[in-house]
Amino acid sequence: MNEYKLPHPLIASIPIVVLIALLGVSIALFGSDSLSGGSQISLIIGMAVCVLISMIFYRVPWKAFEKQMQKTMGGIFVTLLILLSVGMLAGAWMISGVVPTLIYYGVQILSPQFFLVTACIICSLVSLLSGSSWTTIATIGVALLGVGNALGISQAWTAGAIISGAYFGDKMSPLSDTTILASSTTRVDIFVHIRYMMHTTVPALAISLIIFFIAGLGHTSTTTLNIEQYTKGLESTFNISLWTLLVPLLTGVLIARRVPSLIVLFVSSIMAGIMALILQPHILTTIADDASLTSVAAVTKGLAITFYGATAIDTGFPALNDLVSTGGMAGMLNTIWLIICAMCFGSVMVASRMLESITRCIIRFVHNRFSTVGSTVITGLFLNLTTGDQFISIVLTADMFKDVYGKQGYEQRLLSRTTEDAATVTSVLVPWNTCGMTQATVLGVPTLTYLPYCFFNLLCPCMTLLIAALGWRIKRIPPSSEITPEAEPDLG
Repeated sequence: MNEYKLPHPLIASIPIVVLIALLGVSIALFGSDSLSGGSQISLIIGMAVCVLISMIFYRVPWKAFEKQMQKTMGGIFVTLLILLSVGMLAGAWMISGVVPTLIYYGVQILSPQFFLVTACIICSLVSLLSGSSWTTIATIGVALLGVGNALGISQAWTAGAIISGAYFGDKMSPLSDTTILASSTTRVDIFVHIRYMMHTTVPALAISLIIFFIAGLGHTSTTTLNIEQYTKGLESTFNISLWTLLVPLLTGVLIARRVPSLIVLFVSSIMAGIMALILQPHILTTIADDASLTSVAAVTKGLAITFYGATAIDTGFPALNDLVSTGGMAGMLNTIWLIICAMCFGSVMVASRMLESITRCIIRFVHNRFSTVGSTVITGLFLNLTTGDQFISIVLTADMFKDVYGKQGYEQRLLSRTTEDAATVTSVLVPWNTCGMTQATVLGVPTLTYLPYCFFNLLCPCMTLLIAALGWRIKRIPPSSEITPEAEPDLG
């Protein structure tokens, strides 16, 4: 790729400016429906602008773009399978009665005043144990959103609490793929990396919990009637049974045994499907909606539709109808389409060296401790906006600044921490990023709607900048030193 001329930063910015402008138009015209096609078209046009400029003015052959796209798409194949599994799981957990049972008992146990802070803590613990924000949000997160609805809590606030907790656990868990990636890319021992992240991550979570606690105390709406409608609607529609909780219990066992996420999601979906056959055959028959079938064939068809297609159940309560409706695997197709387009845009930006040109421009502003950390944060945010994937953002950010930190005399653990504070937690705040698209789809809350309430995700980059300005626990080392996992000093 180095044989192609490096574009000027202003030229390299053209595709990004075009993309941002088109995304703005798409959101203005379609609102939350922009993810159904408008945003994808914006990404394709932005990609076309990048390719045209590169081929005409910099003689970059089309083969170079194809090669990079094949490399990038191969790297997200498992992610796409996970997305399909998440859709399958969401449908199965709902129709089997797992989520309805959790909602039924949750609304009677949880207090509206303490719901937000409780939801954040629960998601933190689940994600810490599982190492996956996606799995946490797709399972317990969906149930908590339903509980919040019944308690009269704004979906935006609830989604913010769920995502804040899920990404805390994802960031701090030694089982997390992003945590492993950030530490391994910077050659820092994973536990050194986690301990060092506590200096920014724990204060960010503590402040978030305080905000959610205060916000909850201000919840004064009367929810008794709302709760009664939810519980009666659930009782009359589903077979509410504590036996359904065997599914999340066994799923937790798989997570504790460190079974890969894709396998956990698939097995959990199958277990929920079996539970639906046992406890909810009447719902499966309703979903099948085919009087010509025998009872066995009808429930079989209903279960298949639950896994792959949209389901709509009449509970007699419109707000509850929206909650228990599911999209199945087909409901994730718009998200997958968007991810593919985002990956293609990021690929052509890398192949054309436009991304390299812009990041080199950012690195020029590195002069001291604060500017070094600040440039890393800006780069991580920028890559989340342009590449559409947090894994690409983490790898590219770490690679770009690895030598910079060494020359400045800063430990590589500072780079690994800053990379996570910038790239990992902010990915869910970008509507066209894989994380932002997935969580918006799973929770049914648009990214820009929940964004202002994801306090943990917003505070992490700010906290890393504050600590960089104060210089707390940031040590200088001889610039010539080689940092390896064994040599990395452990200062807590």
